[in-house]
Amino acid sequence: MSSRHALIRRPGPRLAEGLVTHIDRRPVDPALALRQWEAYAGALRDHGWRTTEVAPADDCPDAVFVEDAVVVFRNVALLTRPGAGSRRPEVAAARAAVEALGCSVNEIRAPGTLDGGDVLKVGDTVYVGRGGRTDGEGIRQLRAAFEPLGARVVAVPVSRVLHLKSAVTALPDGTVIGYPPLVDDPALFPRFLPVPEESGAHVVLLGGGRLLMAAGAPKSAELLTGLGYQPVLVDIGEFEKLEGCVTCLSVRLRELYA
Repeated sequence: MSSRHALIRRPGPRLAEGLVTHIDRRPVDPALALRQWEAYAGALRDHGWRTTEVAPADDCPDAVFVEDAVVVFRNVALLTRPGAGSRRPEVAAARAAVEALGCSVNEIRAPGTLDGGDVLKVGDTVYVGRGGRTDGEGIRQLRAAFEPLGARVVAVPVSRVLHLKSAVTALPDGTVIGYPPLVDDPALFPRFLPVPEESGAHVVLLGGGRLLMAAGAPKSAELLTGLGYQPVLVDIGEFEKLEGCVTCLSVRLRELYA
């Protein structure tokens, strides 16, 4: 059977020092962030997902955004080389986690850089954002790792937000959703649906038409409900202060086989 397995990593003691690039820094409440993270992890489990905690990286303030450390396509885990040098120590524990799950492991090597938040998978199409954290060499190496597995890799520009998935994600039918002021070129996607709020552009597919979404996007949730989906809302406000969203707090592994 195909898997519903998610990697997560709890926020560390230096969370409030996390990097911000496109927004102004605001104070972060670590205790509230931990409660929000626990509710997020609980929502995954409540909807049939097994969770594995990646070992802490307490010296790395951004380590909770575990999606940036590894990208999985089919049964191959591609360890990233984050564009921010301070984040590169986060990757070692991600390697241990995917190896323990039986993934084949590849990695981005210098001088390439790739953040997992820049990678959006829509079926066999893998969109990769070329922006502040991911460069052309990182994209070339991702192509080399995933195209032999049947992926079609499409590079797209990202200039208005931190990562590609800060701007767009995709619904179960493959429609890409995004908040238009933050999307460089919506025409790059065959089907694009605008949403009315920035955080409404971020969904995690839980299965069965259920969409994990930020509670701060009620109009977007209403729009998607009208399309027949079932939003599952979680408050991640403390992580949004660090340019985080629902996608970057986990790595979803859907194609591991037992």
